[in-house]
Amino acid sequence: MRPRTRGASAALGAALVLAAAAAAAAEPPRAARHRPDLLLITIDTLRPDALGWIGHSNDTPAIDALAARGFRFPRAVTPVPLTLPAHASIMTGLVPRRHGIRDNGQTFGAEDATLAESLHAAGWTTAAFVSGFPLQRLFGLDRGFDHYDDTLPEGREGWRERIATDTTDAALAWIRAAREPWFVWVHYYDPHYPYEPPRAFWGPGERGAYLGEVRFTDLAIERLWDGLPPDARARALVVLTADHGEALGDHAEKRHGYFIYDATMTVPLVLVQEGVIAPGESPAAANLVDIAPTILELVGLPRLVDIDGVSLTGQLRGERSPLPPAYLETQLPWIFFGWSPLRAIRQHDWKLIDAPRPELYHLGSDPSEEVNLIGQQPGQARRLRALLDDAERKPAATPSVVTDDEALARLQALGYVGAGGSAGAAPTGLPDPKDRIELRDRLQEGEQLLEAGRFNEAVRLFDQVLEVEPDSRFALLRSGIALLKSGQADEAVVRLSASTRLDPDRAEAHYALADALMRTGQPGRAATHWREVTRLQPRRAEAWFNLGVAATQSGDPGQALSAHRGAVELEPDNPVMLTALARAEAAAGTDAAAIANLDRVRAIVSDDSFGEAALLGLLYARNGRTGEASPWLRRAAPGQPEFAEARLELARIEAAAGRGGPARAALDEALAADPTLRAAAASDPALAPLLAAPR
Repeated sequence: MRPRTRGASAALGAALVLAAAAAAAAEPPRAARHRPDLLLITIDTLRPDALGWIGHSNDTPAIDALAARGFRFPRAVTPVPLTLPAHASIMTGLVPRRHGIRDNGQTFGAEDATLAESLHAAGWTTAAFVSGFPLQRLFGLDRGFDHYDDTLPEGREGWRERIATDTTDAALAWIRAAREPWFVWVHYYDPHYPYEPPRAFWGPGERGAYLGEVRFTDLAIERLWDGLPPDARARALVVLTADHGEALGDHAEKRHGYFIYDATMTVPLVLVQEGVIAPGESPAAANLVDIAPTILELVGLPRLVDIDGVSLTGQLRGERSPLPPAYLETQLPWIFFGWSPLRAIRQHDWKLIDAPRPELYHLGSDPSEEVNLIGQQPGQARRLRALLDDAERKPAATPSVVTDDEALARLQALGYVGAGGSAGAAPTGLPDPKDRIELRDRLQEGEQLLEAGRFNEAVRLFDQVLEVEPDSRFALLRSGIALLKSGQADEAVVRLSASTRLDPDRAEAHYALADALMRTGQPGRAATHWREVTRLQPRRAEAWFNLGVAATQSGDPGQALSAHRGAVELEPDNPVMLTALARAEAAAGTDAAAIANLDRVRAIVSDDSFGEAALLGLLYARNGRTGEASPWLRRAAPGQPEFAEARLELARIEAAAGRGGPARAALDEALAADPTLRAAAASDPALAPLLAAPR
């Protein structure tokens, strides 16, 4: 695929060139004569100026060719500069405050209808191929997809991403066997940090590696397009966009999420359908929330109800009617650092950023947002603030934080420290993120040291922040974790206790504090914080398991049994959790349930890996099932918790059967493992003679 001449494509205008096809698309889906295949391509962390047809400084021929053949919005906007919330907005037509996903690591609920569900219900076969961990099915965007491929290889230092060429191969393999019409979402993650394209794609300068990632993704898109069946290329509706941009140092931001300047809030948007959408371009700030209603109108399906987005079909016909104001936000400064969140409204060439020190920019004359006009244009500021307030009249949804221990670790490895937190509503009077850039950089440097295992150095950097901001919940939490990982559990307890007081709904803080309390021999206090984790993250199996362990150690068998049941409900095939539940059941006297769960463990692990032979044999013996008990009692191995008791019970069974030699051997092993059992043996009529017999 090679780019066509821009001038020639632009001259074709912005009209829909086939009126009959457009009319068919507007009919109800059952009456529509043509139901096109649909291809949605999202490129993570893509600045518009990284594309050749926009920035003219990078070589992206495949994307440029699509753009030349389609209708282009070179400066569309995203409502949020984070991967999962932005994609949730693409799929629902809702801004994050309304669909409830404000941060990576939160979970998309079942309340809002999605583009995939609408298409699936209308007969499209649906599939998604995602390349980055924030979009794994764990977080809920798989709704409406017949096939959701989130296969991610384990990478260096815990990174989990699938490179663009592998994602393309997976998508093409599915498409070639799929029933038509199909809707396929292909997500490429490569431009996201770290920027490590294949060596041949590296370029010079500070942005060379990032631009190389974009070029590598472009090659994968060329392979995707060329690999489509010819009829799909001829009639498919293709939408290409990004979830957000990348700052690359603009406004002192290296990556994305912290500010809401256009460096991270503008994205390219291209729509292509041969014979239906004429090539053209609009400077309008189309929004990611407009994608779902646009696709649904183009294929003749009803629009999603009560959404924030609008259909762009008027723009595609060449109309220049204004689009609604774009509502933008980032909660990251509040969720991560305890500073003010940011929100903005953008209309035409004006943009108001609502911050403790508000900012007003005229984007037409100042696209880099360098000249704050808040003092010179009070009328514009008032007008935009009224629009901003109007955008927030509908109530915000409540996010669901449902992540497990591995999920948090993976998100943190991607730079999303504290991901998944909700932190509640931000109070007034918080610091402006612009005034905390130096502290933010120090915190991020400390986090990098922590991830590198340089714990003492990390603590020193976090301490520098705490000298300036003693209640920095980020510094308290992460320094507490650094102390914990370096073996200084007592000191960790102090900091993590302060962290939970400042941020009582931060599950990660309660988790770390509970861990520290366990290591300092305080299981009762630890159980309190494990309970908080299960309240905040009820699907986090490790938290239920750890609560069960703490309850056992603190002498609360009832809570231990309940907690281990909760863990197994979440991970019914986890042999460690099943074993812990069986032990809690045995302690509670529910032997039949304990035996059943140990049998489930045996079905999962190999015979050599089953380490509960002693317990299983004792449970059988305790219930008079000596024939079933004996083989397991014999298989008990030194090191198993009940080994000595198992050998003592085996000695009883052998003695009762008149097998004196094996009984004596089993008794000797029992006493060697635990000499305190001699009194029990001496009081047992079957075993006492064996003690008195000459050796």
